[in-house]
Amino acid sequence: MEPRPFKAYSFVSFSPLAMLDPTILTIGIIVLGIAIIEGILERWGVIELGDQFAKVMRFILPVTFYSALIYFFGTFMF
Repeated sequence: MEPRPFKAYSFVSFSPLAMLDPTILTIGIIVLGIAIIEGILERWGVIELGDQFAKVMRFILPVTFYSALIYFFGTFMF
């Protein structure tokens, strides 16, 4: 005897757009903006200021990445 088909309903709707958290997107946009400013400064020939941005970004990028990762896993409902 074949099993009867049944409909399964999910109580939690999941959308990939739910992963686009505004906080993480804001942090990403700020970091990307600083990187673009650094590239523009080096293109304009202001190498010293570009190097200062690069030194700051060497510290900010890893800290921002791991902070956003911890925030994401801490607030995301599995």
